[in-house]
Amino acid sequence: MDAARETRAFADLVAVCRRLRAPDGCPWDREQTLNSMTPYLLEEAAEAGEAVGLDDPAKIAEELGDLVFLGVFCLELLRDRHGVGLDAALEGAASKLIRRHPHVYGDTRIEGGDAAYHQWQQIKQREQGTASLLGGQPPGLAALVAAYRSQEKAAAVGFDWPAATGPLAKVREETAEIEREVLDGETVAAHREVGDLLFAVVNLARHLKADPERELRAANGRFRERFGHIERRLLEQGRSFQDSSLEEMDALWEEAKGIEASTEDPR
Repeated sequence: MDAARETRAFADLVAVCRRLRAPDGCPWDREQTLNSMTPYLLEEAAEAGEAVGLDDPAKIAEELGDLVFLGVFCLELLRDRHGVGLDAALEGAASKLIRRHPHVYGDTRIEGGDAAYHQWQQIKQREQGTASLLGGQPPGLAALVAAYRSQEKAAAVGFDWPAATGPLAKVREETAEIEREVLDGETVAAHREVGDLLFAVVNLARHLKADPERELRAANGRFRERFGHIERRLLEQGRSFQDSSLEEMDALWEEAKGIEASTEDPR
């Protein structure tokens, strides 16, 4: 690790942000506000998450670099508008991390990552004065992520199944309840049970140490690829969906899965 290089790189990034925002800088950058930049922050965060899922180091570095740039850029906007900028934000972040790691920066003794996470949540609750360890959640947070984080915080204080067999049994239970409501024609109740099922699946994913948001995104990608294969094959045969049976489309679906399996990285 080259500390001097890191210092120069960060200083260069800040300098670029300020140059873009200067009176003779970029008109577009000068016109931006925190509100106008919010969609870009969300997009870059999603792209960084996708890069992590692809396990591509160069892409991860690129996307995280873009995300850091946007963070610095938005802090410059905050400084221009409210006088609170990069220095205060970074000092506050460092101070918060020190306070919430008394086992690193103090005399507290803990054992294991779960205990460290539990301690973090307790300190955070005390600092924020919230009544619940679950704390608040941004309204726009993706539902799968929100469920995962709520379950994770509850698990930190011991409210959790000891093994993946617990949430797996819950998934089976919720599936049976949906089936019962559907057979009884209870549409509203079935909708509620679907929500419970999704929540249970997230819990199962958490126990398997899988990111449900990333895995659902990957599953969506696989669906689109396989459906695209069906479209291409039907086009090759001069046919359409309208004149193809479900059995024929299923056969093409399985064909796509076979091609996918044959090209997967065996590692």
